[in-house]
Amino acid sequence: MGFLVMIREVSMAKAIRVVLLCLSVLWVVPKECACRSNYSRNSSSSSSSSLPPLTQRPSSVNVGALFTYDSFIGRAAKPAVKAAMDDVNADQTVLKGIKLNIIFQDSNCSGFIGTMGALQLMENKVVAAIGPQSSGIAHMISYVANELHVPLLSFGATDPTLSSLQFPYFLRTTQNDYFQMHAIADFLSYSGWRQVIAIFVDDECGRNGISVLGDVLAKKRSRISYKAAITPGADSSSIRDLLVSVNLMESRVFVVHVNPDSGLNVFSVAKSLGMMASGYVWIATDWLPTAMDSMEHVDSDTMDLLQGVVAFRHYTIESSVKRQFMARWKNLRPNDGFNSYAMYAYDSVWLVARALDVFFRENNNITFSNDPNLHKTNGSTIQLSALSVFNEGEKFMKIILGMNHTGVTGPIQFDSDRNRVNPAYEVLNLEGTAPRTVGYWSNHSGLSVVHPETLYSRPPNTSTANQRLKGIIYPGEVTKPPRGWVFPNNGKPLRIGVPNRVSYTDYVSKDKNPPGVRGYCIDVFEAAIELLPYPVPRTYILYGDGKRNPSYDNLVNEVVADNFDVAVGDITIVTNRTRYVDFTQPFIESGLVVVAPVKEAKSSPWSFLKPFTIEMWAVTGGFFLFVGAMVWILEHRFNQEFRGPPRRQLITIFWFSFSTMFFSHRENTVSSLGRFVLIIWLFVVLIINSSYTASLTSILTIRQLTSRIEGIDSLVTSNEPIGVQDGTFARNYLINELNILPSRIVPLKDEEQYLSALQRGPNAGGVAAIVDELPYIEVLLTNSNCKFRTVGQEFTRTGWGFAFQRDSPLAVDMSTAILQLSEEGELEKIHRKWLNYKHECSMQISNSEDSQLSLKSFWGLFLICGITCFMALTVFFWRVFWQYQRLLPESADEERAGEVSEPSRSGRGSRAPSFKELIKVVDKREAEIKEILKQKSSKKLKSTQSAAGTSQSQHGEIT
Repeated sequence: MGFLVMIREVSMAKAIRVVLLCLSVLWVVPKECACRSNYSRNSSSSSSSSLPPLTQRPSSVNVGALFTYDSFIGRAAKPAVKAAMDDVNADQTVLKGIKLNIIFQDSNCSGFIGTMGALQLMENKVVAAIGPQSSGIAHMISYVANELHVPLLSFGATDPTLSSLQFPYFLRTTQNDYFQMHAIADFLSYSGWRQVIAIFVDDECGRNGISVLGDVLAKKRSRISYKAAITPGADSSSIRDLLVSVNLMESRVFVVHVNPDSGLNVFSVAKSLGMMASGYVWIATDWLPTAMDSMEHVDSDTMDLLQGVVAFRHYTIESSVKRQFMARWKNLRPNDGFNSYAMYAYDSVWLVARALDVFFRENNNITFSNDPNLHKTNGSTIQLSALSVFNEGEKFMKIILGMNHTGVTGPIQFDSDRNRVNPAYEVLNLEGTAPRTVGYWSNHSGLSVVHPETLYSRPPNTSTANQRLKGIIYPGEVTKPPRGWVFPNNGKPLRIGVPNRVSYTDYVSKDKNPPGVRGYCIDVFEAAIELLPYPVPRTYILYGDGKRNPSYDNLVNEVVADNFDVAVGDITIVTNRTRYVDFTQPFIESGLVVVAPVKEAKSSPWSFLKPFTIEMWAVTGGFFLFVGAMVWILEHRFNQEFRGPPRRQLITIFWFSFSTMFFSHRENTVSSLGRFVLIIWLFVVLIINSSYTASLTSILTIRQLTSRIEGIDSLVTSNEPIGVQDGTFARNYLINELNILPSRIVPLKDEEQYLSALQRGPNAGGVAAIVDELPYIEVLLTNSNCKFRTVGQEFTRTGWGFAFQRDSPLAVDMSTAILQLSEEGELEKIHRKWLNYKHECSMQISNSEDSQLSLKSFWGLFLICGITCFMALTVFFWRVFWQYQRLLPESADEERAGEVSEPSRSGRGSRAPSFKELIKVVDKREAEIKEILKQKSSKKLKSTQSAAGTSQSQHGEIT
C-alpha cells in the first residue's frame, strides 16, 4: 500500500540546499536514457569491489530493506523481515554456509529521504532491496535500481502504474491495486450502483488507483461521478470541507482509497456530519483492514465509526505455514498488531534467499563494477562514485521472476506482467464488534462465498449470474442494498427541456400558469414524479421559438450537452437517440402510418364473386365434383338412383354434386360409406355457405373506401411528394431507411397545413400522402371529420419516453413509476382527460382484397373431407376385391374351358377376361353378388356332401 509522501518544514535556506541536492542525485535518470548506448561495465574492478572467484562462495550477502518504520505497515514489516532473515540463516538447506545480511533504512515517509536511503543501501553492495512500502517512493528509487541493476522487491507499493516496462528491476511481491479496483467494480455492479464518488489521497497510489477504477467502471457502463482528492497530510478541517461538498451531490456511494495511518479521520468526520446513516454506502480499500489488523485492540468508539462499511482485504490461503507464523507473531511484536503486509515482507526475504540459492547453485558469482556516468558530476561535491553496478543483476532478476514456491501468503509465482498469480481479496462487512467475512473475490471467479483456491480447479467463470455474496448490513443497520443516490441537495433543480410545440398542443404546449407547460406528456411526467419516494425540485424550460415545432434530435442533443437534465414531451424512442441518452419505459405506443385521401368505392355487378379468391372458387368447385363422384362410386352398387345408362349416371353426378350446396339433393344415400362421406361434406358446405353469406353481406352493406395509395410500399415506388410533421424523426427515417429523395419530403407546420396539403393533392401543390406517428394521426382524423384514412399497416413500432442523461439513476426510478401508473390505470385516465376524441372514425380503410376469404382459411376443412373420401374409397375397393377373390375359382374354370376350345389365344388375350370380370363384379348390384356367393356356397356344400357319401359307399364295398 502506497504511503503519503511528506515534506518536513525547513527553513528557506535549508530547503534550497535540499532541492539542489535532490536534483543532483536524480541527475542520473536522464543520463540513463541519453547515454545507455555508451555505457560499458568495468569487469576488472578493484578487489575491494568484487567477491571471490567462481570457485569460492561468499561468506555473506547484503540485502537492503527500505520502508517507514513508524507506520502501520512499517511496524509490522520490520519484525517480519528480521524474523525471515533469522529463519533463512538458521535453515541449512538454503544458502549453505552463506549468511544473509539485511541492512535497514528508514524512509521516514519522505520521497527525498527514501531516495537518500536507497543510495546509502547501494553503497553497501546489496544484491537486492526489499521495499519500499510507498508507491511514491517506489517511483523515485526505481530509477536508482534501473541504473545500478539491483532488483527492487516491494511488499507494499500497490500503484498499478509501476510498470515492468518502465522499471524492469521493480517487482511487486504484494497484490496489484489493478485487481483490487476490479474487485470493487464487480461489487458495485453486483449491488446495482452505477455512480460513485471516489475519495482518495492525492499521491501516486491514490490517483493511479482511482484512475484504474474509473476505466473499469466505464467498461461496465458505470462511472465515477466525482473525484474528491485529499491533500497529503490534510487536517480534519480540510476533510470536513471536502465531505460537505460531496454530500451535496447525488451519489451516496463512496469509495475511500487513502492511507492506513490517517484514513480513519475520514470516517470520524463523516460520522460527525451524519454521513454514516442509512442511505449511504462506504467502501474502503485494503488500507482499512490493514489499520484495524495493526491495532492491538479495536475499541468500541472506532467500531462505532465504521458500522456498515464494506472493506477489501488481501486474501491469503489458510495453511499450516501461515498459522505457525501467526502463532510466532506474539513473540516477535507483542505490542503491535498483525497485518497482511507483514506476511508479504516475510515472503519477500525468503524469495530473495531462495533465488540466491538457485543463483549460486548455477555457479554464478556476485560482482560489481563502476558506472562511468556516476563519475561525471561536473564539479559537484557529491561523491556518487561509491555506487556500483550489480553485474549479474539482470540474471538474478530473471531467476527471481522464475521462482515458484509456497510462502506464508500462498503460492509465490509471477505472470508475464510480473504480478502475483491468482490475486484474491476478502470482502469484509464491519458490523457489531468485529469485521465479518461476506465473500471473496478473485480474477478467476469474481465474487463468491467459497474460498478462491477451491475454484481454481474449475474453468474460469466471472459471469454476472455466477456472482454471490452473503448478506451485508449497511450503515443505519439496513440489510437491503441502498438505492445509492439521492436528488442532489446543492440548490440546483432538475432542468427539464420541453418542446415548444405549435401543433398537436394537447400533447405538450406552453402555458401561462405555473409550471409554464401543460399537456398529456406533462401530466404523465408529474404523476410519475409524485410516485418517487423522494422530492425532486424541478424547473421546466421551453425549447423552441414557438413559431415552428423544434427539432427533437436537437432537443435530445441538448440533454447530451448537459444543457438539460431531462427532455420531457412527445419524444420518440429511436435507436439513434438511445446511443446517447437513457429513455424511460414508454408511456404511450407509437409508430409511423400513412394517411391519404380516400373516396367511396363504386358498386360492381360482379360483387357476388368478391367474397372468395380465385383459388378458393377453384378448389371449392373441384371438391363439389370430387365428392359427387365419390358418392356415385360408393352408391352405384347399392342405390338404384345411381344406376342406369351412362348419360343418366353422368347427369346424376353433376346434379348431386351441386345440389348439396343448397341441401336440396333428391337422391337418397343407402350405403354406410356414402352416408359417412356425405355427412362430412355437408358440414364443409355449411361452413362455406355461412362464410360466403357473411362476407357478401359485409361487402354489399358496409361503406367501401378506396385510395390510390395502398400503403408505404406504393408510396415509396411513386414519385409524388410526401408530407411529414416538422421537427419529427419521420423525415430522417424516410430518407435514411427507405431511400426516399429529400426533394419529395414536404415539412408541414400544423394540422391546417396537413389538411390543406391533402385536399390539394400532388397536382395542385399539395402532397399525395402524409407519413406521421399514430398518436398525431388519431387527432388529425378526428379533427378532419374522418375525411382521410390511414392506408396500409403501421410500418414501425416504437413509443414515447422521457430522455435522461446517460446513466442517470432517475431514469430507472421513473420507469418503475410509469409502470406503476400503467398497472393502476392512471395512464388511461390521463389519456381520456387530454385525448377524448369527439368524432370516432375507423382508422384504416377496408381493402376488398384483404377482406376476401382465401384458401388458407379453409384448407383444414378440405383436408378432412379428402381424407374421409380416401378412407371410404379404400374400404369400398377392399370389399370389392374380396368379393372378386371369392368368385375367382369359378371364373378360372370357365377360362380353362375357353382355352381348350381356342388354343391359339395369346397370353395377353387370356388376361383380359380377368379384368373384365373385375369390372363386371364392380358394376353388379350388391344384392346380385350376395346371391351368387350364396349359390356358390350351397353348391360347394352339396359337392362336399356327395363326395363324402361316395367315399362311405366305397368303403362299405371293400368291407
